[in-house]
Amino acid sequence: MAGEASKGEFWSNPAGSVLGFPAHPSRPAALGEVHARPYPLIEKPRILVQLAFITEPSSGFDHAVLADFSRRLGIAPPDPQARHHTMRWGHGSIRWERHTEFSTYLWEGTLEARERGEAEDSPFGNGFSPPGPVMAGVRLEIRRWTQQNERLIAAFDPGSLCYSLVQGGAAAIVTDFRQDGDGLTRMLVLDRSLSPARTGMLAQQLIEIETYRTLAMLGLPLAQALSVKVRGIEDRLAVLTEEMKTRGERGSEKLLAELTDLAARLEADAASSLYRFGASRAYDGIVQERLLALDEEPVPGYDTWSGFLQRRVAPAMRTCRSVEERQASLSEKLSRAATLLRTWVDVEVERQNRDLLASMNNRARLQLRLQQTVEGLSVAAVSYYVVGLVGYLAKGLIPADGHVKPEYVTAASVPLAILCVWWGVRRIRRLHDERTHG
Repeated sequence: MAGEASKGEFWSNPAGSVLGFPAHPSRPAALGEVHARPYPLIEKPRILVQLAFITEPSSGFDHAVLADFSRRLGIAPPDPQARHHTMRWGHGSIRWERHTEFSTYLWEGTLEARERGEAEDSPFGNGFSPPGPVMAGVRLEIRRWTQQNERLIAAFDPGSLCYSLVQGGAAAIVTDFRQDGDGLTRMLVLDRSLSPARTGMLAQQLIEIETYRTLAMLGLPLAQALSVKVRGIEDRLAVLTEEMKTRGERGSEKLLAELTDLAARLEADAASSLYRFGASRAYDGIVQERLLALDEEPVPGYDTWSGFLQRRVAPAMRTCRSVEERQASLSEKLSRAATLLRTWVDVEVERQNRDLLASMNNRARLQLRLQQTVEGLSVAAVSYYVVGLVGYLAKGLIPADGHVKPEYVTAASVPLAILCVWWGVRRIRRLHDERTHG
C-alpha cells in the first residue's frame, strides 16, 4: 500500500479547511509528518534487511526504479512527490522511504527459510535495479531469547562485540559493526517479552543507528583531504605575513594578489564542504538521539553500543569540526592580512598622489612664471610694433619742414603704447580667468 495513500486515511478533511476556514497549503504535510513514519508491527522471529542508496531526487531515477518495481509486483506506483511507500512481498513486506540525499529499501521477512538452510526470499536478489550506489546495508535478525539462540552471539567478532540490554531487560541487542559476506552489517535482537509495536520501534532505532552512523562518516575522507590543503594555506600565509614585515624586493601589490588567491582557494574549499560537514553533524546528532533512546544496560564483560560508537565515531566528527573551525579561523586571518596589506597599498598610493600633486604644483608655478615672462615679452613686442606704426603714420602725415618732427611723435607714443598694450593684455587675461572660474 502506498505510503501517501495510507496517510490520507487519517485525514478527515482532505479539502484543507478548519471549521470552514481555508487552511494553509502546507498544513496537510505538516500534520501528516507525525504519522509519516510509524513503527512497523513485527512478530518474532523475523529478519530485516535494509539498503540505503545514495540518490539524486531531482533526477527522478529513484522514483522510476520504484515505479517499475511496484508494477512488477502488480501494485500501483506511488505519487512522484511521495516520500514513503509500502508493498507486500511474499510473507513479508518491503518499505521504501526517500530522504534528502539517499533512499532506503527495508525488507521484512520470515526466518524459516534461513533456519532450514535455504536462501532468503529477499527482493534484492531477484533482478532488483538499484537507484544508486549502496552506502549502508543492515541485516537484523529478531529471535526469541532462548538458550539455543543465545549461542548465536558467539558468531560475532569478540574484538568489537557490543552486547547490552534494552527495554528494561526485555530484550538484548548484539552487533560487532562488521559486515558479512554480502556486505551487510550484522545485528541480532534477542526478545523476551516485547510487543510487536515495541519490537518494531527497537528494530527501526537499531537500523537507523547503523545507517546514519555510516552517512555521518562521509565527512571524514573530505575532512582528511581538506586538512592537507588547509595546512598548505596556513604555511603559505605564515611566509607571506613574514614578507609583509620587510616587503624587500616584492611589492605590496604582488603580496596582495597572492593573499587574494589563497583566500579564493580557501573559500572554494569551504563552500564545497559546507553541505557535507553540515550533513555529518546532523546525521551524528540523529545517531546520538537513537543511542540515548535505547537506554542501554551494560552486560558485564561486553561493550555497549553507545560506548563503542563514542570511541570510534566521535573522533571522526571532531576531525570534521576541527577542519571547519580551521577554515573559519584561516579565513579571518587571511581577511585581516589582506586588509592590512590594502592599508599599506592605500598609504603608498596616497603618498604617490601627494608627490604627483606636488610635482603638478611645481609645474604650474613654472608655467605661471613662464606665462608672466611671455606676457612681458609680448607687451614689449606688441608695443614695439605699435610704436613703429605710429612712426610710419607720423612720417606720412607730418610735413618734413614742419615744426614738429616725426621722431618726437614716435618717442612720445612709446609710453602710451606700452601702457595701452599692458592694459589690453591684463584685460584679456582677466576676462579669461572669469570665464574659467565662473
